[in-house]
Amino acid sequence: MSLGKKIVGGIVSVLFLSAVVISCDDDNDNPNANNNPYTVNGIANGDQMVPDTVKESGSSTITGTYDPVTGQLIYTTNWANLTGDPIGGGIYNGAAGTVGTAVDTTWFADSLVVNPQSGRLDTMVLTTDQANQLIAGTWYYLLKTIKYPDGEVRGQMTATR
Repeated sequence: MSLGKKIVGGIVSVLFLSAVVISCDDDNDNPNANNNPYTVNGIANGDQMVPDTVKESGSSTITGTYDPVTGQLIYTTNWANLTGDPIGGGIYNGAAGTVGTAVDTTWFADSLVVNPQSGRLDTMVLTTDQANQLIAGTWYYLLKTIKYPDGEVRGQMTATR
């Protein structure tokens, strides 16, 4: 075999092996492919209501997780010192200090509340747009009472890793 054929054969072999190795890469090294869940939090009070007309000491927290693989948001809402039991509530898309649009206002529609003194566990599956809004920090939640049917406490939600 001539030297030229050996060199060409060697180059072809190297190229073939390189193609095999590259095609077996599963791309898990992509820094943008992070499927870890987000931790969701929020603290609500009357001062965050828009307009700011609530002058009560009520408060609320929301905690949970958002799984970007399944799209599922699982969260617990707790409250204290409201002027009465919550009669409704929901999640809205809107920056702090603005009136937003409803994302999910079904809270307490199936029953007044699970436990009027403490909290409620909920889940929802987010669309891609909803997930982007949550991650961007434009979601807030609020709780309504008989005295404040438009909302007694409001809190921006954050989603962090």
